[in-house]
Amino acid sequence: MRLVALSSIQENVYLAENVLNSRGQVLLRSGVELTSSILKRLHSLGITYVYIEDARTDDIYIRPVLAEETRREALTMMSEAFHQVKKELAEGSPRFGLHKMEKRFAVVVRDIISQIKERKEAIDLLTHLYAHDDYIFIHSLNVTIYTLALSLKLKNLTAKQTEELGLGAMLHDVGKLLIPAAILKKPSRLTGEEFELIKKHTEFGFDLLRKEHSLPVTVAHCAFQHHERLNGSGYPRGISGDEIHIFGKMIGIADVYDAVTSNRIYRKAMLPHEGMEILYAGSGTEFETAYIEMFRKAIVMYPKGLTVWLNDGRKGVVSEQNEHMSDRPVLLILEEEGHVLDVPYKVNMAKETTLMITETDTTLFYT
Repeated sequence: MRLVALSSIQENVYLAENVLNSRGQVLLRSGVELTSSILKRLHSLGITYVYIEDARTDDIYIRPVLAEETRREALTMMSEAFHQVKKELAEGSPRFGLHKMEKRFAVVVRDIISQIKERKEAIDLLTHLYAHDDYIFIHSLNVTIYTLALSLKLKNLTAKQTEELGLGAMLHDVGKLLIPAAILKKPSRLTGEEFELIKKHTEFGFDLLRKEHSLPVTVAHCAFQHHERLNGSGYPRGISGDEIHIFGKMIGIADVYDAVTSNRIYRKAMLPHEGMEILYAGSGTEFETAYIEMFRKAIVMYPKGLTVWLNDGRKGVVSEQNEHMSDRPVLLILEEEGHVLDVPYKVNMAKETTLMITETDTTLFYT
């Protein structure tokens, strides 16, 4: 299979991977011919690229980060919990129902931790393959996965702390329930007042979660601090350095990365390596450098199926990932010296240390 932009798809092309909605339900199954009407529908859902069948790359296989059952349970649970909170807010309830779902949350977080630990490859969530309805749920799950993957690379937390971190990541954006949907989903630039209201979600989330006495206080601080930055430029309090809890620092990195690499109503997604460039731009000033380095090892820099060019002029497609070396994948070489190869062959960049990726097919994502 190969990764291509919708705008580049010609006739007689077939989908190689399911397209899902934010709850993990299948919107379009693999094997379907991508007709012009289907392409228009995908575009309207915010899908920028898809995997298509390609005989020369048919041995490229995508292994989901989470089991389908775990993903569906997590998204369903968050949807139920957030809707319950919203209902109780409307009714003026002094206490919310999150405590009733604490055990269910804990089970899902443990399942996610277990599945990340079992995985040898770096994390590739393929967020572009999801329609952006109910963005808050899929974003919260993605941030949870990224944060836990980072924490497992750092290896400095106990099992209990890791579970608390996962719960905090899952609930970090709960304060957005108090932000009008018209502002959250606004396709155009926010006004100054609207942006100030958006920023309040950190305080709203903190107030909601700290009232749930069955939840650890660190979970509330995840909501409170995930937009704080090392140099004090963040919000809501503008705290800096070690004043920011380690959980807030980790979730902050995962939150930014998922935000820029996911489709949004107001902009298209960046490629993973471009998302990492955003983080590196804030290394040591906004984000902990050591955390960024570990995060780079935890996530896929170049997704499977992506077309890349090497410093020696060869063109290939990412076919496999190397453990702990996500920036040096295995490539299936399709062209060399300007000629299309009848028999493609593989090159492992982890072993060929002089090779560098000089260009990716980023035009796929911005046409």
